[in-house]
Formats: sequence, structure tokens, C-alpha cells
Amino acid sequence: MRARPLVLAFPAALAAVAGLACLTSALASNGGFEGLPQFAQATPPAASPPAAGGGPAAGPIRPAFSPKQFCEERVARRIGARAYLKAKLDLKPDQVSAWDAYQTAADAQSTKDKTRCAALPAEMKEPPTFVDRMNRRQEWMKSRLESLEAVKPTLLALYDKLTPEQKAVFDRPMMGRHHDGPGRHRRRG
Repeated sequence: MRARPLVLAFPAALAAVAGLACLTSALASNGGFEGLPQFAQATPPAASPPAAGGGPAAGPIRPAFSPKQFCEERVARRIGARAYLKAKLDLKPDQVSAWDAYQTAADAQSTKDKTRCAALPAEMKEPPTFVDRMNRRQEWMKSRLESLEAVKPTLLALYDKLTPEQKAVFDRPMMGRHHDGPGRHRRRG
């Protein structure tokens, strides 16, 4: 049984040597150690300027959040997901009219969503309260439900015209974190 630790140690040592070899060859091709982060500094960095008001900052500085920009990004991603889906489906001539009906309904909802986005604040320096977040989430869910209900009939009509291979493409969730388009699934941990 004493040979087992050696059997386990050998692959680990081999992996370490291979990693070191890759690191040194990468350093050689990139010109050496100059681009790597430094672990010790010869002199401490200069102090950052004081926060507005003359006193030290009361915690980390958070960048301003833009609900408007976040909303516009979400709409743009949804529009992009539709374009991607259309390209992946490789529609047949008899399916184009069903896609066009779906696209028209989806574009109308995207226009409404863009109008909602335009009404949001461009910048928030203070984080919203729990109640603000809950209300904003509720409004977002209502608008998504409205959009889904408006698009669903044309989407189902399109789905019925697809071949089994196209339905497999349509049913497959898109990769990425936040995609709310048709046939997409979001998982949150």
C-alpha cells in the first residue's frame, strides 16, 4: 500500500512540470517577466485624492448604475437572439411568412420595451432600497408577461411549421447568462 502515494504523486508532479514548462515558454514568447503583476513594490503607491467633501471616503466607491442602459442592453440582446435564431433555423420558403408574423409581433414588443427603457433613470448613484428593487422587478415581470402574451400566438404558429430538426434548434437553450428569448431557459442559483 505504500506505493499508492507515489502513484498519485507522480501525475501531480508531471502536471506541475508541464505547467511550469508552458509558463516559461509563454514568458519567453511574450518577452519575459515585465508584463506579469508584481508582488512587491519598491515604493508604496501615492494616496488617492480625498473624496468630495474633504474627508476620507466612507467605503469603496461604486460606479453609478444605469437602469436605462441595463434595460436597453436587455432589449438589444433579445433582438440579437431572434436574429441568431433565424440564421440557425435556416427557414424554408413556406416558413418565411410565419417567421415574418412572429418578427412583426416581437418587433412591436421591442419598441414598447425601448419606450419603457427610455423612461428609466440614466444614472443611480445610490443603490435602490429593497422595496424599490421589488417594485422594479414586478413592473419588469408585468411587461415581460405582456410581451409573451402578445407574441405567443405567432410564435406557436411558427413552431408548428418547423421541421423536427428545426424544432431541436429552437428547443435548445442558448448559451450565456441572460437570454430571455423564445425557448430559452434561465437558471439562477
